[in-house]
Amino acid sequence: MAGLGNITFYANDPVALARFWCGVFGYPEQRFEGELKAELLASGLTEDDLNKRGLAEDPAGEGPRLFFHHASEEKSGRNRIHLDIGATPGRAPTNEELEAEKDRLVALGASVVRLVDQSWGPWPEHYYQMADPEGNEFCLQ
Repeated sequence: MAGLGNITFYANDPVALARFWCGVFGYPEQRFEGELKAELLASGLTEDDLNKRGLAEDPAGEGPRLFFHHASEEKSGRNRIHLDIGATPGRAPTNEELEAEKDRLVALGASVVRLVDQSWGPWPEHYYQMADPEGNEFCLQ
């Protein structure tokens, strides 16, 4: 049986996008520093190489691990896959909690695409379609 490794994003600024997603999930910001940086530079990588990668990883190993790689071209069109982010993991948020989390993510650099407030068959849908600072779509529910 396979397991999920990274969720990988191509990015214009991988370090900045990793910083944004660390903020979304409450992960500590990660940089190539100390012994790891020295080892990478000794292997022949350059500072520029290190600035073309970013990482957002849960130190407890429970949440998703996001990896950011420098894109060779600008993003165009809509994502074919997106993340659904729970405003209150494990339960549905109140309207006030959803609004507060939306405002927090906007303060981090996200933008609101639209509020979805509809039903899909018998199930109500109330969530925000949003975009990260580089335009990658995600939903906040």
